[in-house]
Amino acid sequence: MPETLYPVAVIAVVALVTWALRAAPFALFGSRPLPRTMRYLGRTLPPAIMTVLVIYCLRNTAFDQFPFGIPELAACALVALLHVFKNNMYLSIVAGTLCYMVLIRVL
Repeated sequence: MPETLYPVAVIAVVALVTWALRAAPFALFGSRPLPRTMRYLGRTLPPAIMTVLVIYCLRNTAFDQFPFGIPELAACALVALLHVFKNNMYLSIVAGTLCYMVLIRVL
């Protein structure tokens, strides 16, 4: 019994913390308009976080050795193009992942 109780407790705590973090803005601001700083952060943080994630993912790419970063750059380009033209996050992510997986196997 104790070996199954620990994972259940961990999942419960994680679920509670996740719920609390998502409910906190509603509890703090309610129906009042968001402060200007919060609106600014809501506009600027998502692109900043995505930029950091792209840089983090490409940091160990060897552009001086075969395949010269072609799979990574092609997948990034495909994701960007699909997102600009189709504006569908899921399509962009799935197509970029498939493109990368195919290219690392082929090249």
